[in-house]
Amino acid sequence: MLSLTTLGELFRLSLPMVVSQGAFAVMVFTDRWFMSKIDAVHITSAMGGGIASFFCVSLFIGILAYANALVAQYYGAGELRKCPRVVSQGLVMALLALPILAIATYFGGDVFAAMGHAEEQVALEKTYFYVLMGGSFFTLSKCCIASYFAGIGRTRVVMICDVAGLLMNVPLSYVLIFGKLGMPALGIGGAAAGTVVALVFANGLFFAFFLAREHRERFAVLDSFRFDSGIFRRYLRLGTPAGLEMFMNVATFNLFLLMFQSFGVAQGASMAIVFNWDMLSYVPMIGLNIGVMSLIGRFVGAGDMTRVNQVIAAGFILALGYSATLCLLFILYRVPLVEVFTPPVGDFSEIRDLASYMMIGLSTYMMADAIILISGGALRGAGDTRWLMFTSVSLHWAMLIAQYFIIMVYQFGPKVSWWAFVVSLLALACVYFARLMGNTWRQPERLARVMAE
Repeated sequence: MLSLTTLGELFRLSLPMVVSQGAFAVMVFTDRWFMSKIDAVHITSAMGGGIASFFCVSLFIGILAYANALVAQYYGAGELRKCPRVVSQGLVMALLALPILAIATYFGGDVFAAMGHAEEQVALEKTYFYVLMGGSFFTLSKCCIASYFAGIGRTRVVMICDVAGLLMNVPLSYVLIFGKLGMPALGIGGAAAGTVVALVFANGLFFAFFLAREHRERFAVLDSFRFDSGIFRRYLRLGTPAGLEMFMNVATFNLFLLMFQSFGVAQGASMAIVFNWDMLSYVPMIGLNIGVMSLIGRFVGAGDMTRVNQVIAAGFILALGYSATLCLLFILYRVPLVEVFTPPVGDFSEIRDLASYMMIGLSTYMMADAIILISGGALRGAGDTRWLMFTSVSLHWAMLIAQYFIIMVYQFGPKVSWWAFVVSLLALACVYFARLMGNTWRQPERLARVMAE
């Protein structure tokens, strides 16, 4: 059921989030591009260290990001005073997470050597990892308050803060990496430091909007700085499955990445290049996923299932249209896109050939990504987080087991491994779509339990 009104509403809500997520993608993309100007080992290490740090915070990010749906549900039900209380409970969770993150940081640096990476690569990965983990509280805080503003529909605030962070990060990272303006050349450590400084800056902007007079008075923000056991329990009940899903899925992806890098530096660099382009297509679609989740949560809170169906239809139109356009571009220009990352020295031919081949697989699964993100956003907005957790985790671990045999046991090579990864995403898209088209998650009694504190 398509409604042009709902399509326009979703577009207006999601576009700033697409820009926001695109800013994050550009920030990471730029850091890795800077690394490629040093050598192939640096770009591989930036990817390995970055994914390892994200893995360590992923459980808490998954939980805290559920603030979007939670706030949207309160907003749709007209309970505006409860919306900012979600932020307060999220900040409490972020503080409680710090001891766990400290332990993860202490032991996490040993993983790279255990996976058989080259000594030079391990040193670089550890540097990038440790600096990013030093700013992990700001990562969690930003996730929570950005999700809050998405939940109340003020996605332009998220866009402004994230774009401002990008505008600070790119020149700062350039200065720190290459030693410009009298600064020492910090290399990969400078890239990570630039990211952390940008995070702190973006947090400050978010809280400036949060405490602004008009917003403060409408949502009773000053009354929200207290512990609310009902909201805290509901946050954990609905957010924990989302957090566990993200944590386990990132774990499988991280292990897959580390196993794939065991093929060699050229293969690891090829994957880093392909996933950089993947990120520029996938991450902006997360903005649409957030918009779908927010509107679905709002209409579930209001009990308007007709509008829920309209949001789903509009989401698929926007996501599939965007993905189809990029699919065509990535297929036609795959070699020039790969050659953007050609380092100043060394033979790039092996990396170029493999990465160009892998770009075909990327173009194959991009439509699946669109289905996964829209289906997942709708189901999360409606509180169907437990099913998503069990299903997604099961399929991701099945993929990892298959990859273990492909890479480590039978040693079929990077191309076979890559196509097995593509097939796993296609399968996940089919399962998500089937759930979305069913009626289980739409049952009134189930939705009533979602809204209960």
